[in-house]
Amino acid sequence: MEAILQFFFTYKEAIFIIALSVFLGIEVISNVPSVLHTPLMSGANAISGVIIIGGIILVGHADASRLSLELVLGILAVIFGTLNVVGGFVVTDRMLEMFKKKKK
Repeated sequence: MEAILQFFFTYKEAIFIIALSVFLGIEVISNVPSVLHTPLMSGANAISGVIIIGGIILVGHADASRLSLELVLGILAVIFGTLNVVGGFVVTDRMLEMFKKKKK
C-alpha cells in the first residue's frame, strides 16, 4: 500500500493532467454536433495511423528475445490503433450509405 501511495505522490502532476484530460475530453466530445462527426472521424483516423506507425517502430526497436515493456506497449499500440482505424472506416461508411439513393 505504501508503494502505491509513493507512486501517486511522485507522479501527482501527471495523474492530475490525465484525469483533467479525461473529463475535458468527455465534455468536448459530448457537445460535438452530428454534422461534424465525419470530419472528426477522419482526423481521428489520421491520428490513429500515426499511433500505428509509432507502434511498429517501437516493436521494431524492442528486444524480441525477451518480453519487455517496449514490446508490449508497441503491440498494444498497433492493435488498438488498427481497431480504431477500422472502426472509424466502418462508421464513416455507414454514415455515407445513408446519403445514397435507395434502389427501387
